[in-house]
Amino acid sequence: MSEDDRLRQQRIKKRDALIELGIDPYGGRFADVQSTTSIRAVGDGLNIGVGERSETRARVAGRIMLLRMMGKLAFVTIHDERGKLQLGLSRQDLGEQWAILKQLDLGDIIGADGVVGRTKTGELTLWCDKLTVLAKSSVPPPEKWHGLTDVDLRYRRRYVDLFANPGVRNVFRMRSAIIQAIRHCLVSEGYCEVDTPVLQPMYGGAAARPFTTYHNTLDMKLFLRISPELYLKRLLVGGMERVFEISRNFRNEGISTKHNPEFTMVELYEAYADYTVMMHRVEQMVSAAYDAVGRENILARAATEGERAEGDDKPDRAALFEEMVAKINGGRLALVWGDKLLDFTPPWPRLRYADLLKEYAGVSMDDDAAVRKKADKLGIAHAKKDDAVVVNDVFEATVERHLIQPSFVMDYPAAICPLTRRHPDDPSIALRFEAFAAGMELGNAYTELNDPAVQAENLGRKVAGEGDETMAVMDEDFITALEYGMPPAGGLGVGIDRLVMLLTDSPSIRDVILFPLQRPVRTSSVDTAPAAAGKDV
Repeated sequence: MSEDDRLRQQRIKKRDALIELGIDPYGGRFADVQSTTSIRAVGDGLNIGVGERSETRARVAGRIMLLRMMGKLAFVTIHDERGKLQLGLSRQDLGEQWAILKQLDLGDIIGADGVVGRTKTGELTLWCDKLTVLAKSSVPPPEKWHGLTDVDLRYRRRYVDLFANPGVRNVFRMRSAIIQAIRHCLVSEGYCEVDTPVLQPMYGGAAARPFTTYHNTLDMKLFLRISPELYLKRLLVGGMERVFEISRNFRNEGISTKHNPEFTMVELYEAYADYTVMMHRVEQMVSAAYDAVGRENILARAATEGERAEGDDKPDRAALFEEMVAKINGGRLALVWGDKLLDFTPPWPRLRYADLLKEYAGVSMDDDAAVRKKADKLGIAHAKKDDAVVVNDVFEATVERHLIQPSFVMDYPAAICPLTRRHPDDPSIALRFEAFAAGMELGNAYTELNDPAVQAENLGRKVAGEGDETMAVMDEDFITALEYGMPPAGGLGVGIDRLVMLLTDSPSIRDVILFPLQRPVRTSSVDTAPAAAGKDV
């Protein structure tokens, strides 16, 4: 028998012992629970001396993270969602329930009633006179509560990761706050939140390979959406002038630190606007998201991480935090992500695609021969690709990694932007921008094309080199909608997961998705094969 099996059997015996005592090891409703933080706040407001107890009663529930038996006295530390609290238990106070205590283990979830007091060492403690077993844990938690160290296992067993690593819970609380801030920002600007189909008879709106499924009753193939774009534009036709959706999208592509096949975006459309208005919307939403994380939280993290960096002999990272604090105190929206100091303060720089290509690749966007020669030097296959596709391949290989500070890259090659209005002075240029930070694409926006004839022509044109990952997918009903008249508009999509990565200093997209997609475990050990590269979301 393995050590894990032995420990499991011990816990099962304790579960059975609880049943023999007439105790349900999996509890039931436990009403009127107070959080550990609220009890601490109450205790701090009471004039309780060392070794004294108050008359203030409280009820708490949480998972056991520390259990010390000391003869006829025991101390238990429990964790709830917000913090921890010490429980004091004595044989005298518990009476017959003292037998329950002997059947408890680390990881069990219990409820406790008692009075607030302090120990002889001054520790705020709930002195308990009643215990309630709420869930017996059959599996030991991570050893010594140091948390899961196997990164792959953390993602597979997120339920353990969350209770073993409180910092992980905080990331997902911040994610929730960020999404709520974005929603409030848009609603306050007159946008209406809507829902569009996840199952679509025709995918479109992005350059991506879809997941396919089948509806038995209708006898038809369907696609999980890669983007809500074409449905949101239909709403513009219908007279809804400002709409947005916080949507789950699905792209049948690779997995990496920046890519997950299922991801979250906020996508919005505004009638009578253009891509310059969308730049302002990005700045508004990111500023709101930064405020939701909170300058106080960012500064507190800076203090902790800065001290740790100095202790780990990482002066460069410690210096980044010092500079970040100076910027924040100066009113800037600054934070550290990895080894980079980012400043999200509006306005962000507006950079032109052609200028960046010239600066970092040394070629002109209009010089096809020079671009292909550069592609050869970079090892980019290009023989059967459209010129614009090769230009963008070279751009991605040479420019994007330099886009560290939040910025907008404007005016992409029109041939790879079939849903975008073209520049009035140069039809080879699309009125499109992408938002970048830390070398990652955060968002994509257009001045939307609303001419049905041009749109039909663009969607019917195959661009060599794009393969299956193309936006040129013909949707006849969308063209019909445009024929009724869609107002001039600006449209935008921002990747929520990547934004949360940056605002929470998380190195991987899987750190900010509760249950990221992973390969199945093929043996008794966790499969840790390297992830495949993926396309930008």
